[in-house]
Order: sequence, then C-alpha cells, then structure tokens
Amino acid sequence: MKQRNVSLKVNFIMNAILTLSSFLFPLITFPYISRILLPAGTGKVSFATSLVSYFAMLAQLGIPTYGIRACARVRDDRRELTQTTHELLYINMIMCVVSYIIFFLVLGLVPRLREERILYLIVSLTIAFNALGMEWLYKALEEYTYIAVRSIFFKLIALIAMFLMVHEKGDYVIYGGISIFASSASNILNFIHARRYIDRKPIRAPQLKKHMKAVGIFFAMSCATTIYTNLDTVMLGFMSSDADVGYYHAAVKIKTILVSIVTSLGAVLLPRASYYIQCGQMEEFQRIGRKALQFVFLAATPLMVYFILFAREGIFFLSGTAYEGAILPMQVIMPTLLFIGITNIIGLQMLVPLGQEKMVLYSEAAGALVDLVINMVLIPVFSSTGAAIGTVFAEITVLLIQYRAARNYVPDFSIKLRKASILLALLLAGMGSMPVKLWEMGTFLTLLISAIIFFGVYGMTLFCLKEPFILELMSSFMKRWKKER
Repeated sequence: MKQRNVSLKVNFIMNAILTLSSFLFPLITFPYISRILLPAGTGKVSFATSLVSYFAMLAQLGIPTYGIRACARVRDDRRELTQTTHELLYINMIMCVVSYIIFFLVLGLVPRLREERILYLIVSLTIAFNALGMEWLYKALEEYTYIAVRSIFFKLIALIAMFLMVHEKGDYVIYGGISIFASSASNILNFIHARRYIDRKPIRAPQLKKHMKAVGIFFAMSCATTIYTNLDTVMLGFMSSDADVGYYHAAVKIKTILVSIVTSLGAVLLPRASYYIQCGQMEEFQRIGRKALQFVFLAATPLMVYFILFAREGIFFLSGTAYEGAILPMQVIMPTLLFIGITNIIGLQMLVPLGQEKMVLYSEAAGALVDLVINMVLIPVFSSTGAAIGTVFAEITVLLIQYRAARNYVPDFSIKLRKASILLALLLAGMGSMPVKLWEMGTFLTLLISAIIFFGVYGMTLFCLKEPFILELMSSFMKRWKKER
C-alpha cells in the first residue's frame, strides 16, 4: 500500500462539513420533535439511549480509540493492516455477543425497562451496528471525505423519515428508531466498503492476546468516559421524572452540537499524531497539538459566553416554551465546551498517541467519581441543574489531571494566545449583542441578529488587536484564494 499523504486541511474541511451536518440535522429536527413529543417523550428516548450506551461501550471494548492508533501505525502495509483489522473485528464481535446476553438479562429483570422493551430493543441495534462499522479503520486511514459523504446521506434519509413518521407524542419509539438509523445504519456500508482497504482473510491466524492489554486500558477509559457523560441522564431517569430528563436532554443537545464544532479539528488529528510519533517526527506532533489548542480556545470561549447570555432564546428556539426548565441547566453546563475541547486535544490527540493512555484513564475515572458523588447529593435537590453542576466539576477534574500529565510528557507544551485580547473581544461582543434582547423580535431573529453582532465583534476585535492565530488563518485563506484565482 502506498504511503498516504492526505492533507490535514482537507481532513479538517471534510470533518467540518460532517460537523456542520451534525449541527444542522438536530437544528432542523429537534425543534419539531421536542414540540411533538414534549419533555416526557424526549426524556424517555434520551434515557434509553444513555442506558444502552453502557452496553455498546462493553461491546466496543475501547477499540474505537485503540483501533485508530493501531491501524494508523500499519496503514502503509496492506497485509499488516488486514491482519490488525481482522483481529480487532473478532474481538468486537465476541464482545458484542456478550453485551447482548447481559442486555437481555437486564431487560427482563428491571420492571421499568420491560415497560418500554420495544424502545430498548430498537435502540440496542446500535450495539451491533457499531461493532460491524469499523469506524476506527476509516479514521486511521484518514478517509474523512468518505465518512462525511456517507454520514450526510443517511442523515438526509433519517430527516425525511422523521417528518413523515413522527406526528404525535406517542411516536417516541419511532423517533428512537430513526435516531439510531441516522447515527448507526451507515456502519453496514462501512463493513461492505472495507474490502477496498483490507483483504477478506488475514495473512495468519488471529493473535487476539497481543491487543488485550492496550484494549483493556482503552476499555477502562471508555468506561470512565461513558459513565460520566451518560451518568447524569441515567441517574435523573431513576431519581427524578421523565420531564426532568427531557429538560436536561434539551440543554445537553445544544451543548453536544457546540462540542462537535469545538472538537472538529481534534477529531482529524489522532491518526496523524500517531503516525508522526511512529516516524519520530516529534516537532510536527507538537506543532499540530499547539495549533489545535489555539483553535479550541478561540472557538470555544465565544460559543460558551454567547449561549450563556442567550440560553433562553436558544432553548425556546430549539425546543419550545415547554422546556423553560432547561434554561438554567444549559447556562450551568456551557463552560464544559472549553473544558471538553481542551481535554479532547490533550488526552486523545496528545497523551494517547504518546502511549500515555493510562493518564487519560486516571483522569476520566476521577471525573466519573466526582460526577457520581455530586449527582448523588445535588440531583434530589436541584434535579437537572444538579446534574449539570456535576458534569461541570467532572470536566474540571479531568482537565486538571490531563494538563498536569501533558506538562510532564510534552516538553514544549504551551498555548500561545493573548488571553487579554480574547477577554476584551468577549466583553465588547457581549455589550454589543445584549441590547438585541430588548427589541422583542421573536427567538429566531433575536438569535440571528445577536449572533451576527456577537461573533462579528469578537472576530473583528481579535483581528484589530492582531491576534497571531487569527492573522495566520487570514493569511492562509488569502494565499489560497489568490492561488485559485
């Protein structure tokens, strides 16, 4: 197999398109769905999805992250890539069977789950789809064009199906099925398409044992991450009402969309970072890490501040006035945009390629523990707001531990940004956009005009203050534009 020289800029653009589709799909569907199903209906689907995610996590066994690193290291050798892919797929399929056995036992033993067994059976299809999909193979090969086109195609089908089939609040089971189709059905195509990159049979007998130590560590990382990212919804479901889960889901839905924007660059870095380390190109590894952190800071901070200021308008536009209980949880949870963005780069894109996944595991385990303790104390008192507080402290814990580890393992670890310039830009942007609230134009126009003012002022202020990263982006854009002319 020839060496793959895929441009990081092309990968970023394609991943940005994929991110944009992930942004537009819920932006179009969720306002409709939330008004049809109301908080209780969306809460049921959110609870089912969060619960099933634990079984999907068991079936995946940490391979989604480990597989990227393992395949990226042998991507220039088709025979070795075939061998590695088949070995990881065998592990996935074995664990998929184990996961389904446990799932059916739990489904039969827990009364609350039996009441909605059809919903849980449909949502559980994600376990099998994820095992077959081998998404890690395509990311290791940096096939982001294929990933983007395939994902958008299935999202469009799901979009049409949602408007055609969901018409009343009792259609939440149909909504759950369409959501799973949108996110997982393309994995079947992945399985068929994989023949382009690997052979049908491995070159030797599968050697699963050699992967188990690393897979075990990544599985533990996945456990910790899945626990503290889904623990809030699961605990709310058992300790509070479906409506409270619906409120929290509305807040998290917006946060998730924004996180996908912030982490869009980091998503394309792991295979390239692993490749650089394998080739001993440490300077290039550190360079792309610093660039990614700069991007996160400049993208996450304005999104965080804007959606704290305009949380009411954001919730009412996306979900409707029935979701007023989601406003405060959304404001509380917004700082996690910055925390998650940074840890995505430090943990998954820097420490993992360096082979320091244990440090990532420790940080996520600590975050899960903090989340559990705070949720136990605050959810009975503050419901969805308590769950949001737990998430914030969990992400802070993860960030602090990973930052300290990065300083030890990456000698030139630094983020070269002028913080004062960013703070001034945010202050001016906030002052310029807040008066829009007084104009009483409706939620959509308020969000549109305020966003244009806020992000316009933010960007222009940084440009006028000659923020180096902004100037570099502008220079790169102008060079490309002149070249194309």
